[in-house]
Amino acid sequence: MALKITEECVNCGVCEPECPNGSISEGSDIYVIDPNKCTECVGFFDEPQCVEVCPVDCIIPDPDHKETREQLLAKKEKHAGK
Repeated sequence: MALKITEECVNCGVCEPECPNGSISEGSDIYVIDPNKCTECVGFFDEPQCVEVCPVDCIIPDPDHKETREQLLAKKEKHAGK
């Protein structure tokens, strides 16, 4: 499942450079996660790095983008080839 950033985001930006997929970017009010790129760091790290560094715990699983570990790994491979 992809992650998403909630309205509690304080726009600090510490999450963006931590994403190995480049799926985090600055939105108009808060940072946003592209669900088509987010793999929850599966295949890179044991835990999602954005969640680890977020000072306000505003990054949560996105219930609209549920995926299995296998699907997340396939997405990682797809984007690694680009």
